[in-house]
Amino acid sequence: MTEKNNNKTLIKTVSLTPPSLQDNTADAERLIKALKPFLETDAVDIDLYLLRQLPDLLRKWNYNIRCIFLKDRTRWILTGITDSTDTVPIAGIAVDLGTTKVVLRIIDLSTDQILAEHTFDNPQIAVGPDILTRIHYSDHDEGLKNINRLIINGLNQMIEKLCSSCNIKPDNIYAVSVAGNTAMTHFFMGLNPYWIIREPYIPVVNKPGLIKAKEFGINVNPLARVIIFPNVGSYFGGDLIAGILFSGIDKKEDVSILVDVGTNAEVLLGNKHWLIACAGAAGPALEGGVTRMGMLAAPGVIDRITIDPVTFNIKAHTIGDEPPKGICGSGLIDLAACLFLYGIIDIRGKFVPSMCGNRLKDKDGMKYYVVVPANESGTASDLIISQADLDSLIRSKAAMYTILETITSSVGISFKDLSTFYVAGTFGFYINPKSAISIGMLPDLPVDTYKSLGNSSLGGATMAITSNDCLNEIDNIRDKITYLELNVNQEFMNRFSAAKFLPHTDNSLFPSVKPQLSLS
Repeated sequence: MTEKNNNKTLIKTVSLTPPSLQDNTADAERLIKALKPFLETDAVDIDLYLLRQLPDLLRKWNYNIRCIFLKDRTRWILTGITDSTDTVPIAGIAVDLGTTKVVLRIIDLSTDQILAEHTFDNPQIAVGPDILTRIHYSDHDEGLKNINRLIINGLNQMIEKLCSSCNIKPDNIYAVSVAGNTAMTHFFMGLNPYWIIREPYIPVVNKPGLIKAKEFGINVNPLARVIIFPNVGSYFGGDLIAGILFSGIDKKEDVSILVDVGTNAEVLLGNKHWLIACAGAAGPALEGGVTRMGMLAAPGVIDRITIDPVTFNIKAHTIGDEPPKGICGSGLIDLAACLFLYGIIDIRGKFVPSMCGNRLKDKDGMKYYVVVPANESGTASDLIISQADLDSLIRSKAAMYTILETITSSVGISFKDLSTFYVAGTFGFYINPKSAISIGMLPDLPVDTYKSLGNSSLGGATMAITSNDCLNEIDNIRDKITYLELNVNQEFMNRFSAAKFLPHTDNSLFPSVKPQLSLS
């Protein structure tokens, strides 16, 4: 053995003693016997496709081979063998299967080095931008087949491009991991999502397990397996399980919380002994999807905003420092915080005309505030926020805070009991916790309590194909989670009403929020 000799790696290099008249052990059993001391098991599965090639390959390579494995709970699966002297990377692909964006990452499984990574628009957007539209589409003739084909073809095209960029072939890909929400996982697998959105909200499967890539039509090595992250029912998907794995919450003694904001706000609370989760509709406004100038994070999109305390001029920072074309969730939260702290909007989120100067306009009976004038924008038009936009944001921030308050109180702890507050995804990468606290979206905790995880879904998917230990851990995480249903929670509705003010009707919950003070 020359590779990392532990059960955390997917690759083992082995030199077999060739057969002889004195040792006529069959080829497969000879290989399994040589691997046994390192895998600590007799339970090794060798696919018929590989068995048919095994005699020729062993002799061609003088019984010196690299073996590629995945561990399916209690059994090891041999997914391929190569010449021990082969220098071509043995690779895997991690997939963050998002509703809007899909991210692929190719990893060298011998070194855990990232070879290539790329983000592309989910091709299913052609059917509809949201999950609900796609589910309804899939219920029509050939709909499910079409929506499945869109994502599989998109993945295959990107796999080919990425492999070419790092000088490997798709045949060198031996493991694939996919983390997505429950509906996206169903579309990927070609499973009918009809009952996900209908009472009592039942998915086809919660724990898909390991499945051959060729069953999906994924163009990688014929023996490659796909690890599909499990979900907890219809509204807490595999992308969140991947995020938990990546954060390590399930291994810590202290209590932590993880929030991922997308179409919904999904929250996980717990430690190594217990995990509780919930999800609620707090996402669209917070990711910039409600305001007229709202956009997903991209070059030219405003991600940070400050206000000059003397002139009240707005300073907008854009991703890539390009002329502003729109605003994403973090910029929107900064904007609302600045408007509130400088008295431009009141505790109800309503514009205060005397503080708005000439930026406040009125069109068709609707007030709106000019954030970036046309001569400074990248669109040659004013970038504005309307009163309706602010009202929507306040409902979303109230829902977010109420979700957090409800899940913590359900287990009898307070926000002060949290050791770490993880914020995942693009939202977490850009958000300024001070601004989120100022509008009462996140609890008033020390800023260093908040940790951005970045793309935790992709991070967890990467871990799944770089460590065999992760497969059992993924199942353990999933089985440990208790799901809290908010739709029937009366306390949630009561708290929601109290949270629809800036920062809250109970200002004692936000002692650090001081209107008229700078956020810098």
